Amino acid sequence: MVLLVSTVSIVAAVLIALVAALHVWFLVLEMILWQKPLGMRTFGLTAERAELTATLAANQGLYNGFLAAGLLVGLIAPQPTAFHFKLFFLACVIVAGVFGAATVSRRILLIQALPGALALGAVLLAGG
Repeated sequence: MVLLVSTVSIVAAVLIALVAALHVWFLVLEMILWQKPLGMRTFGLTAERAELTATLAANQGLYNGFLAAGLLVGLIAPQPTAFHFKLFFLACVIVAGVFGAATVSRRILLIQALPGALALGAVLLAGG
C-alpha cells in the first residue's frame, strides 16, 4: 500500500511539474512571442491583430506565470501547505481552462483544463 501511495505521489508531482511547465510556456507565448511568427501562428493572429492585443496577451501571460509559480511552490512547500497550494492552483488552472474553452476555443479544454484535472486527480489519490 505504501508503494502505491508513493508511486501515485510521484505521478502527481510529475503531472504538476508538467502543468507548471505548460503555464511557463503560455507565459512565453503570450508575453514574448505574441507578435512573433510562432505566437501569431499559434493564436491565428495577423500582425495587426497581434499588435492591437499585445498588452492584453502580456497580462494573460503574467497570470499564467502566477499559476506556474503557485504550482511550483506546491511542489516544494512542506505539508499541509503544499497540498493546499496544489489544490488551489490546479483548481484555478481547470477553471481558467474551462472558461477559455467556453469563450475562446474548445481546444483550451484539452491543452489546459485536462492536464490540470489529471494532476488534481493524482493529487487527491495521493492524499497530498
